Amino acid sequence: MTAASSGPAFSVHDIPFSTYGSWFDISPVVAEKTYAEDLHLVSHQNGMHAVLRLVPVDPATGDRAATRVEATPGLLGWSGDSGHIDLAYESADTVRLRGSGLGVGVLAAAHTLTPFSGTYFFHDPAARAHVFTSYETGRRYRVTLLSGTLAEPVGDQALSRSDRGLTVRAQADGAWEIAIEELDTARPPYAPSAPFDDIVESARGAFADFVDAVAPWRSSVTPAAELAAYVVWSASVRPAGLVTRPAVLMSKHWMDKVWSWDHCFNALALAPGCPALALDQFALPFDHQDDSGALPDSVTHSEVLHNFVKPPIHGWAFGRLRRRLPAPPGHDELARTYARLERWTDFWLTARRAPGALLPYYQHGNDSGWDNATTFDPERVVVTADLTAFLVLQMRELSYLAEELGKEEQARRWADAAGETQSALLDQLWTGDRFVARGAATGDTWSSSSLLDLMPIMLGEHLPEDVSSALADHIKAHLTPHGLATELPTSPHYLPDGYWRGPIWAPATVLIEDGLRRAGHQRLADDIGARFRALCETHGFAENFDALTGTGLRDRAYTWTASSYLLLAEAHARRESR
Repeated sequence: MTAASSGPAFSVHDIPFSTYGSWFDISPVVAEKTYAEDLHLVSHQNGMHAVLRLVPVDPATGDRAATRVEATPGLLGWSGDSGHIDLAYESADTVRLRGSGLGVGVLAAAHTLTPFSGTYFFHDPAARAHVFTSYETGRRYRVTLLSGTLAEPVGDQALSRSDRGLTVRAQADGAWEIAIEELDTARPPYAPSAPFDDIVESARGAFADFVDAVAPWRSSVTPAAELAAYVVWSASVRPAGLVTRPAVLMSKHWMDKVWSWDHCFNALALAPGCPALALDQFALPFDHQDDSGALPDSVTHSEVLHNFVKPPIHGWAFGRLRRRLPAPPGHDELARTYARLERWTDFWLTARRAPGALLPYYQHGNDSGWDNATTFDPERVVVTADLTAFLVLQMRELSYLAEELGKEEQARRWADAAGETQSALLDQLWTGDRFVARGAATGDTWSSSSLLDLMPIMLGEHLPEDVSSALADHIKAHLTPHGLATELPTSPHYLPDGYWRGPIWAPATVLIEDGLRRAGHQRLADDIGARFRALCETHGFAENFDALTGTGLRDRAYTWTASSYLLLAEAHARRESR
């Protein structure tokens, strides 16, 4: 076997250690913004739940040993003065651990067991293993000793409040090894598939193949490409529960869902190298499209939320996606996507337009994806220019698809609808200098200092030159040394960690960069892209970033941020190679 590159080192405080397809990770992050002292096995089935605590143990005293943790894509390690522990994924549902000089405690994270919560622990004679059963995940976690010795387990069959778990120590040769599996009800006793070193090399090889597929263009001028690829690869899960396809979660921290616009950026990044996976990312929310044509707000293992929607960027996304695929989608794929996009568009034109109105409205900032943007301060049920712009692009894509599918009448109808809707946008919401928002019920109009008001730059080449130039000038005012602030830093409403009231976000960056480029503002697009790439290369792939310092905020391992970096880095590399 040829040794694969170990890949980039990373901190498990920022990025969980996991593997493609797995529903669990190894991390100290056990809840939103909550960091434990020890690494935990954290499952994302039925939500985010810390199930097992992994504790390095001094074999001489039995006490917790001080260690430092190091991680690369194939191997996680604890190192202490007296020895080390290694952990690697053997498969999506099984990890192997081995140690020398240090023992390990595998303990239930929850101390209390009730009839409805907590973790039960017992020895299973048939499996010749110890088992933890978790109410929260609805799954079992089986620990099989492969070598070494077990100290007397604690909490075996205990009820109520108790420590539960086992400690593994070395035999005379100083080494030990165990396997931990996540399973449903039962399976045959565990048997190793390969020696430990071989599974490490296999894991490294699997990641190396992935990064070669999604970022073959990487070089020293795109230094974060491998780590970005790891964030996406390690946040992927196999189909299970309500997740109907292989899926890239937004994170294997607490943002462990697929939201119905986040998925588009992951699909775009994956398209050239992993086309089937890219199409799955695009299609997954459409698998849960409801009778009205609306997409859900989000999808995860055991929950589909419909209380909000997300903006209709899907026409724009699919237009880019099919141009990025190595082979064009076949007739059946185009027809299926056309039907889904048509229903999604009709939802906005029927359920989200007031009687006699030409422009649609959001019912809340959450529908826009910019939950608390200042655009929504005066009212929440609002006609906004970004929504109409996205819908115009979606209508144009429907027209192109209809033409390819031989639906000439529908192609003309969607092209006409796009033109009429764009004209209404300019007539009703453009003031000559900027776009305003309008209350759907009151008819009142207002402008804000939010970058959201400038998103119609997405119309790119379809905008009149004076409109795109005015928008570009306003966009420049949002540009900090690190990228596009979502609220003007000079605004009285600006907040450094104010979600959409200041911080830099990846999707806004990608959408605006694309619109500017198509509108002919190449230098500004280049500048925005360069600043965002530098931001990720310095501060990682957080959910968002402080616009003035660049510091990563909120969830620190967010896949649409990583995918956005890959998109912008690839485009930069392609331009540089011309």
